[in-house]
Amino acid sequence: MNEHVRVAVVGGGPAGLTAAAALAPRVDGPVLVLEREARTGGIPRHSDHTGYGIRDLHRCLSGPAYARRLTAMASSAGARLETEAMVTGWAGDRTLEVTSPRGRRTVTADAIVLATGARERPRPARLIPGDRPDGVYTTGQLQNLVHLHHRPVGRRAVVIGAELVSWSAVLTLREAGCRTVLMTSEFDRPEAYAAFHLPGRLAFGVPVRTRTRVVAIHGKGRVSAVDVEDLRTGRRRRVACDTVVTTGDWIPDHELVRSAGIVLDAATLGPRIDTTLATSRPGVFAAGNLLHPVDTADVAALDGRHVAAAALAHLAGGVAPATSGLELVADAPLRWVAPQVFRTDGPPPPRGRILAWTTEYRAFPRVTATQDGRVIAATRLAWPAAPGRVFRIPFTLVRNADPAGGPVHLGLPD
Repeated sequence: MNEHVRVAVVGGGPAGLTAAAALAPRVDGPVLVLEREARTGGIPRHSDHTGYGIRDLHRCLSGPAYARRLTAMASSAGARLETEAMVTGWAGDRTLEVTSPRGRRTVTADAIVLATGARERPRPARLIPGDRPDGVYTTGQLQNLVHLHHRPVGRRAVVIGAELVSWSAVLTLREAGCRTVLMTSEFDRPEAYAAFHLPGRLAFGVPVRTRTRVVAIHGKGRVSAVDVEDLRTGRRRRVACDTVVTTGDWIPDHELVRSAGIVLDAATLGPRIDTTLATSRPGVFAAGNLLHPVDTADVAALDGRHVAAAALAHLAGGVAPATSGLELVADAPLRWVAPQVFRTDGPPPPRGRILAWTTEYRAFPRVTATQDGRVIAATRLAWPAAPGRVFRIPFTLVRNADPAGGPVHLGLPD
């Protein structure tokens, strides 16, 4: 069985739902959202704390309330939301293979928006040695267990990572009656903004140890302790705990992108995109945390709003795939930039920002754009470049690049 729709959105999280809500009223045909989980809403639906919706909805909601609001917006706009529908592959350039409890079918769309998000690397992917006891979770597994299934966890937890999502894990543990006895970070500074980690340390009494890493997990049946190494001295100490949460260290859910032969960016591991969020395959777009690891839910939602304009332009016959234009290149200490392609006569990226990831902390970074060995623009920013969080660079920095020139390099000179 083959179904034809005008737009297919793969992923029912903030980016996918927002894209569907923007597209459905303006498209002369069905807009279908395919979500593999039993409910739409993505990660926020089991992240039961406040702080969602500030940038896109201009209000502060809990994760579940935010997920319900985005779901209602997409549904009331006229999009069809199909849950428990797994896109398993491709049967053509814009034909998806879909498996659900209702059977197998193909869905052909005139435009496709991929919004499959990102996932945290679990313990095996982080190569943490030791025993293999129960009580080791990612943040998503922990929140699913506590908020959706109302299951108990342990009494003493070690949280690996000090990102914003790490504090989300602390809140979830606290709700489950589990005390966080240590938070570790391999960086010189905690990854989360001071506005989050300082109140967190004061309110919850969580010690945060920078330049440390968990090098072994111990326990028979259940976690009993971890070994923590000081990266400055090499000294190790054992910390008693019965729960370990691995947070952050995100990777895009890019399997569908790879199976389509869409060009991946080697640094982000997401699809290579231009400022419209077009991929290398005509009529296939990408949005949200599929593009890079990892931004907040409301920023992902704004990606969905941005990609809707490109999808509409494609349906009207006007958007080329992300194969032509000037290349953006990250120079050390920047690890990656997104988007990776832009046209000087094209639109700016979402929110007028180039996103980047740095391996070194700079308090008031000076950012340069260099083309063919010549600095074409430079600016000093009022916000820091910090490892473990997305760094935002104004797109105006590259606007004056020579369309006939070579790649534009972005860097943070000393």
